[in-house]
Amino acid sequence: MSLIRWVITSIAPVFLVTSPVTSYADQIWSIYKSRSSAGFSLDLPLIMLVSSILKLFYWIGARFDLPLLIQASIMVVVQIVLLHVALRGRPPVGAQHSLNQPFAGSLDSDSYATRPFNFWQWRNRRPFWQFLAYYTAALLALQLLIGTGDKYVQLQGYVALGVEAILPIPQIMENRRVRSCKGFRFSVLVNWLIGDVFKMTYFFLSVGGIPWAFKLCGLFQATCDCYLGVQYWMYGDGSGQADVEMKESRIA
Repeated sequence: MSLIRWVITSIAPVFLVTSPVTSYADQIWSIYKSRSSAGFSLDLPLIMLVSSILKLFYWIGARFDLPLLIQASIMVVVQIVLLHVALRGRPPVGAQHSLNQPFAGSLDSDSYATRPFNFWQWRNRRPFWQFLAYYTAALLALQLLIGTGDKYVQLQGYVALGVEAILPIPQIMENRRVRSCKGFRFSVLVNWLIGDVFKMTYFFLSVGGIPWAFKLCGLFQATCDCYLGVQYWMYGDGSGQADVEMKESRIA
């Protein structure tokens, strides 16, 4: 048992450090190659950048394991690159514009409600980078003023990891709305589930001090990923609606 634990906890840090690249490199290359980000929701880099930048400041007070710090740092770089290519590849106004909105495809252009101040829906690229700069500067100011307080450090952790944990929810809602997982690749689901196994093993078996914020939010995200697996089993590509209804009746 101790050998298995050693092997898993030794491999898991490598997986955690490399996961930002392995998870998003194909998406970046696809957008760059096609020069179009139609169908890609800009909320994904928003969620991951807000979470990862805050996680970097959280490390100052919590001093969690080094692989998790390296992962957050690499994630910031990867998501900045992803946001850059996605913004450059956005369709012009009026050409599938709604596909770049949050929960892409779940709302049509007539019913879509804009956010206050058009937050993260700007047509110019500059406001996106300005927001990230102001966000980072605000976190730095808070760190200098109250960053040493235990309650503030705990709040940093739960907010950062809580934001990251909600990442699967838009996909779950969209699958449920259209009763189909078409466009959601099975290989992605497998990678997410394998990643959850590595993360949970590392969080709970690591000899280092992993804060409970990582454990609780990781469990929530793993639960969401498992439910995505249930949806894939229920819906498939949406072609067999009769089978879907029968499977839903079994679950009910």
